[in-house]
Amino acid sequence: MGKIMMLIWVGLAAVVVVVGFIRLAPVDPFDWNSQPELTEDKEFRGGVFKVVRSGPDGLQQFDRIASAAPRTKLLAGSVEEGMATYVTRTKVIGFPDYTTARQDGDLLKVYARLRFGRSDLGVNKARIDGWLSLMPKTTD
Repeated sequence: MGKIMMLIWVGLAAVVVVVGFIRLAPVDPFDWNSQPELTEDKEFRGGVFKVVRSGPDGLQQFDRIASAAPRTKLLAGSVEEGMATYVTRTKVIGFPDYTTARQDGDLLKVYARLRFGRSDLGVNKARIDGWLSLMPKTTD
């Protein structure tokens, strides 16, 4: 019985260390406030890249939506700079996902990706699709 309790305590301590690392791992905003040079939508195992015609104020609209989202805060950049990166954490463990939005003329380019793990199980795509659906539609 004593060995089982010891294993339980060791397992619990390991979980606390892992969750603590996920929540408290240092973040260099300059590492995350960037985007690949893509011109069309692309899905990754750990994220998504979307290009939408938003008009010249797309980033401002996106910032309003992202800033109001639960567990989301601005990490780096700003609307004035033309590019902003947000961190959104999961509800229970606090896994961080990073979303970088950049205004490119009338196009808004949004790059969402995970930090830990290999797959986000479609969470970033669903979040970005939801945020983009809240933006006003533009006429071509």
